[in-house]
Amino acid sequence: MKVVNSVLPLVFIAVFGAMLVEARRASVNERRQLARGGIEPPDDVYKMMRVVYPAVFLAMFAEGFWRGLPPASNWFAGAVFLAAAKGLKWWAIVALGSAWTFRVIVVPGAPLVLGGPYRLMRHPNYVAVVGELIGVALVNGARIAGPAALVVFGWLLWRRVAVENRALTAAAR
Repeated sequence: MKVVNSVLPLVFIAVFGAMLVEARRASVNERRQLARGGIEPPDDVYKMMRVVYPAVFLAMFAEGFWRGLPPASNWFAGAVFLAAAKGLKWWAIVALGSAWTFRVIVVPGAPLVLGGPYRLMRHPNYVAVVGELIGVALVNGARIAGPAALVVFGWLLWRRVAVENRALTAAAR
């Protein structure tokens, strides 16, 4: 239990600290996008996502504190998965620059970003979010909250991708 008391709080701080940094950057970029004439589609699921995203991580950490640290191999795999996901996410954030936000805000006529991870896949940020969920589930040994988080947030991501694709298509016209 002593290891859990020292390791999981550090991972908790790292995960939620990164969320705060990302939220600050997204907020600044949202204002920039709106000032450039950005349009936010009315059918976005952002209001749900902004509550569910931190909640699913909290649930996984709660399960981790309750169960105790998983076997070292699971913990290590989770840490590697989480680090890789964060790396992909920040590659996407840097590639999008001021266009990266938590909300879907599209500036009509703005070119699609095709560099960085976007030359390899359409939605690398969302792939990274799934990787974050898997990584945190493994680190915490969250056998219940982890799969539940993937199902719930995966459904929201599926809806979000549809909204974003429609908005990007409409803006390109």
